Amino acid sequence: MSSIPPTPGQHPHYSRATLWLLATIAGVSVANIYFNQPLLDDFRASFPDSAWLIGAVPAATQLGYAFGMFFLAPLGDRFDRRLLILMQLAALGAALVAAAAAPTLVVLIAASLAIGVVATIAQQAVPFSAELAPAAQRGHAVGTVMSGLLLGILLARTVSGFVAEYFGWRAVFGASVVATILLAVVVIMRLPKSRPTSTLPYGKLLVSMWHLALENPGLREASLTGGAMFAAFSIFWSVLTLLLAGEPFHLGPQAAGLFGIVGAAGALAAPLAGKSADRRGPRAVISLSIALVAVAFVVFAFSGRSIAGLVIGVIVLDVGVQAAQISNQTRIYALAPEARSRVNTVYMVAYFIGGALGSVVASLAWHAFGWTGVCLAGLAAVGLAAISHRRGRVGAATQVG
Repeated sequence: MSSIPPTPGQHPHYSRATLWLLATIAGVSVANIYFNQPLLDDFRASFPDSAWLIGAVPAATQLGYAFGMFFLAPLGDRFDRRLLILMQLAALGAALVAAAAAPTLVVLIAASLAIGVVATIAQQAVPFSAELAPAAQRGHAVGTVMSGLLLGILLARTVSGFVAEYFGWRAVFGASVVATILLAVVVIMRLPKSRPTSTLPYGKLLVSMWHLALENPGLREASLTGGAMFAAFSIFWSVLTLLLAGEPFHLGPQAAGLFGIVGAAGALAAPLAGKSADRRGPRAVISLSIALVAVAFVVFAFSGRSIAGLVIGVIVLDVGVQAAQISNQTRIYALAPEARSRVNTVYMVAYFIGGALGSVVASLAWHAFGWTGVCLAGLAAVGLAAISHRRGRVGAATQVG
């Protein structure tokens, strides 16, 4: 039986308060995979003998997130999401303690991988919002929860940079332990239980994602497009700290973190993007989003020595990437209502693999070709998204014809 009520009133937990609670859960949990990005220069200072491995910290976190989504997020179709969230919060607290106390960079990388795996709590919150919402409001519901998630992503850099500036990078992870405990208390007190939609054993639950990907070309196209867009996003954010640390800026991690406040424009645009996808269809929003991200990297290419140019580019980049994300998720949640966690897993695994690859490419491009190479790499990722989106539109038109 479907868990989606035809009207909001038929589900006792569909309300603005519940949506914003899910948004808070998503934002607080997902912030943990972005705390390390403004800290790369601090890591390099703490572990000078392993400086060449610094780029592995954000890459390991994002790969861990992809791993956690594949093996943990599908359980939302099978079990109560509230219980899953509480179990992951406990594991997240332990991983954060390990990161805060890491004696070597290798230990920090291992702890970062673990943080990524269990921080997939957000991937229970977003499908839950789609489950609660009626079809006509699904884009808005997803956009509301995603706004919290995106604020977590962006403001994580601001909080991390500020705390590291005054208390050191280890205090960033310590503060997150406290936030994780508080979040667990809120979940126990306020979060309703979800209604499982599948009785498949765990192994078959995982295998079914392969079949979902094979049977849904729209899911494959959305996954490739989303992964390429997030690769572009990560290419910029992974090296921003390094750019600001050098000539002519000489700025520390706090300055890099403040760019997260600028990027919060993307989070504020998320509910609007969801409403637009409800009214006009998500494909049109995605086309515009791809164009915006391409423009952002052109702006970046001419702003390697300009704070004002970087600020403008960040606003355009984040609005474009986040609008595309909302629209893609609105599309995929309509493909298989009984398997929203698994459909979301297929999409988000591709999404964060793209992000991890973007971090690696950014590091290589920065060391080999500098800021110009980073911008060209970002444009290449946007080009891949455009090709995927175009092929999907042509395929859809062919099927209709």
